[in-house]
Order: sequence, then structure tokens, then C-alpha cells
Amino acid sequence: MSGSSEMPNGLLQRWLQRQLDEAATGWLSETLQKLADGVSDRDLFLAFSLVPRKIGKDDLRLQSADVAAAETARTGWKPVSWSTDQAARVLILLSSGDEGLGFSGRLEQLCQTADVRELIALYQGLPLYPGQELFVDRAREGLRTNMKAVFEAVAHDNPYPFEQFSTAVWNQMVLKAIFVESPLHPIHGLDRRRNEDLARTLVDYAHERWAAGRTITPELWRPVAPFMEDAIVTELQEPFSTAEGAERQAMALALHEAGGAHAHALLESVPDLVRDIEADRISWETVSQDMKKP
Repeated sequence: MSGSSEMPNGLLQRWLQRQLDEAATGWLSETLQKLADGVSDRDLFLAFSLVPRKIGKDDLRLQSADVAAAETARTGWKPVSWSTDQAARVLILLSSGDEGLGFSGRLEQLCQTADVRELIALYQGLPLYPGQELFVDRAREGLRTNMKAVFEAVAHDNPYPFEQFSTAVWNQMVLKAIFVESPLHPIHGLDRRRNEDLARTLVDYAHERWAAGRTITPELWRPVAPFMEDAIVTELQEPFSTAEGAERQAMALALHEAGGAHAHALLESVPDLVRDIEADRISWETVSQDMKKP
């Protein structure tokens, strides 16, 4: 974590106090004071479970200054999709006192009995916990779930995978995101952790989908772009000629980023797309936005 005059737990408490009514604020303050004085795990787990009843489940309302403060307090922390109960649960856990194995044991106990909303909060809090290296196995468990919202609590707007996952685990996460039709653009550090093994696997997956007459997400080409060798470009000639919309734009972006004679030759058939890419009218961000349109 980077240095800051206000740490993540302080920010969470301030944001909640600003938004909650008097009764909810009073309960939260009393709970945090008890935690500071030292309470049993049973008391902690009870407070954790009572949060929705005491706090509610409204969206956490953050302003642009709050988002900037989060980034300053913890690089990559982006709690823009958090709710009040999720924020309060993370705050309560952070205030529980123990660090190291004590903290990780407490987190593991909570995960074992958590419902979906509780799991989402626990995984969203990953980048804020002390002893970051202790939670890799728990984070991997979050990737194995068949609950998309829980998977995305690990994979989206969360710097933990980028910082702690091995290349193999990172690649598994990106592949699963594609399998479960979860968008790639919210994955923190997606471009910085692109790698050749992932690119080759994604190209093979694309061919399997095409052979079965199925579509692929346009974002698949984003991790592939730096590794589009001539052989891959040659394989794309026919699919590129029939692609439309966001898929065609994404393939053109990947070819443009890849460079090389074969890629440039293929792009000669779409001069309008090339001009839009070079003028920043088409980017990975615009492709992501187009994917959201009905």
C-alpha cells in the first residue's frame, strides 16, 4: 500500500458515516469501538452477519474525489461498484485487530460459512488485507465458483490478481472470464500481464468457437495483440473478412498493434478502420462500450 494521510479503513468509515442515517452510523461506530477494545471471534462474526439489517444494501455513493483518495490510499483500489453492506463488512474485518495468520484464519472461517453477498464483500476486500501473499489460495477458490458475481469480485476492479497471481493462475482467470461471458476490460492490469501462452490459448479457443459456428467476445483479441505472429495473422484472414461491428474493430485493433508486414497487408482492406484507430476514434475502450449496447 502506498502512503496516505487516510488509510482504506478510514476512508470506508468516512464514506459510510456520510451516507448512513443516525441509527446505522451509531451501530457501526459502536461495533468498531468494541472491535478496538477486543472481542471474540463469535462477536465479530455476529456483527458481520448483522450488517445488512443494520446498514442496508444501498450503493456506496462515491464522488470523483473519493475514487482518487482510494487510489492514493491503495494503488489499484477501485470501490466504485461497492454497496454499503460490502463496505461495512470489509471495514469490520479490517478493524478486527489480528494480522498475518490470525487474520487469514479469520477470513477463512468467514468464507466457509458466507452467503453470496458476504463472499462478494470478502473477495472485494482482498487488496486491503494485511499479509497479501497469504490469500492467494483463497482468491483462487473465488475463481472456481460457479457464481459469476463472486468470480467478478476477484477478477474485476481488483489489483490483487495482477499483483499476486502466477502467470498460470492469471491465464486461467482470463480464460474463465471469457467462458462465463464476463467482460475483460474491468480486469486490473489486463494489458500489462498479456503473455504469449495466453495469446496462443485464446487463438486456439477462437478457432474452436468458429468451427462450432459460435461467436467470440471481441475483447478476446486484446490479450492476443502483442503476440500476433505472421502465422496467426494468416489464420485470421477469412474470419476478419466476414467479421462485423465490434468484433471487426477489435481484430483491426489487434492487427494494428501487432504491426508487421502481414498485419499491415490485411489492414489495407479496411482503410477507414485504420484511420479511426490512428485518430483514437476506435480503441479498446470504445470496443468495450459498443459491447454494452443492446
